[in-house]
Amino acid sequence: MSSILIFTFIFTLCLLSSCFSSSASLHNATDENVTLRPQHEIQKLKLIREHLQKINKPAVKTIQSPDGDTIDCVPSHHQPAFDHPMLQGQRPMDPPEMPKGYSQENESHEDFQLWSLTDESCPEGTIPIRRTTEQDMLRASSVRIFGRKIRRVRRDSSSNGHEHAVGYVSGSQYYGAKASINVWTPRVSSQYEFSLSQIWVIAGSFADDLNTIEAGWQARAKLYGDTNPRFFTYWTSDAYQTTGCYNLLCSGFIQTNNRIAIGAAISPVSWYKGGQFDISLLIWKDPKHGHWWLQFGSGTLVGYWPVSLFTHLMEHGNMVQFGGEIVNTKPGGSHTSTQMGSGHFAGEGFGKASYFRNLEMVDWDNTLIPTANLRVLADHPNCYDIRGGVNRVWGNYFYYGGPGKNSKCP
Repeated sequence: MSSILIFTFIFTLCLLSSCFSSSASLHNATDENVTLRPQHEIQKLKLIREHLQKINKPAVKTIQSPDGDTIDCVPSHHQPAFDHPMLQGQRPMDPPEMPKGYSQENESHEDFQLWSLTDESCPEGTIPIRRTTEQDMLRASSVRIFGRKIRRVRRDSSSNGHEHAVGYVSGSQYYGAKASINVWTPRVSSQYEFSLSQIWVIAGSFADDLNTIEAGWQARAKLYGDTNPRFFTYWTSDAYQTTGCYNLLCSGFIQTNNRIAIGAAISPVSWYKGGQFDISLLIWKDPKHGHWWLQFGSGTLVGYWPVSLFTHLMEHGNMVQFGGEIVNTKPGGSHTSTQMGSGHFAGEGFGKASYFRNLEMVDWDNTLIPTANLRVLADHPNCYDIRGGVNRVWGNYFYYGGPGKNSKCP
């Protein structure tokens, strides 16, 4: 299939997920508006506290992370997912059948987050949930859109600011995807911008019925209060309109693991010309029950997206995409200096440029197979680029990323 389809998807993501402009307008409120703020702020704080009571579930144990996060150990059957009307009264499913061809050899261990370095852990039967604070929610322009991508339709793609460097496959039926993703701490120039690296499993048309399942790492100060790289998930079944959210910030994803906190900071990270660290993620459709499961590293199941959340993804995906994305707010009229990946171009290679390696697909028979016909695309190659390759150790792979603003990307 031609690159028109991936351009269509990127354009659609840009249209549907722009989330910085409303915050920027709030940030630039006039003095006249400020005089009206006290009553508005009182009402907003009331709504925030009601929402916090809904998503911050009672914990049986609390752990303080070195980076300031609070991790609550919540009984698994009380997690936010089970507030969903279609999931109420349920309990987490038993582990599914693994894809054939999956190997645990040379996989990284599960202690990859800052909070887990405290030697504290959540008891069996509970899950760790990063506690959401008032400050987290106050950074959002409203309670309604907190933790969600924003649907903001625009007539062109040049003004929405989302830029990508991705590898993708399309034109077949996909029942999952796997990759190891290099982790860095990219510079993010403002709280209205972000930098992420992720896997997308996609189905439907690129209109109001778009279904996506997403997982990877992101640096996003507006959501988390800092730019540490954080493990994240996302889902939508209606093109980011009314369904879906990040992590466990709404009902949907069901977590089954008591050692991984979705939304918590990743540690260690990679260093330029130094040690390299990556996380291995596998998303696949359980052939027995149809749910979409997420696994991290060496056989560690994180949880699953119930198949009932979706329309087109009830069957399979029709595109899988891997790669990086940033938001460019064009500060001062020039391109942002927000980095993608390591902040260095793909041509610098290992230890300098960020990478995805060992890209694989899950086929109709629940078998992991090498990615065939991988195409790569950077929509602003002077700012962020991508170079693919194949070898015996890394299979299908690519380097990607860049610094943003430079002499060829003014």
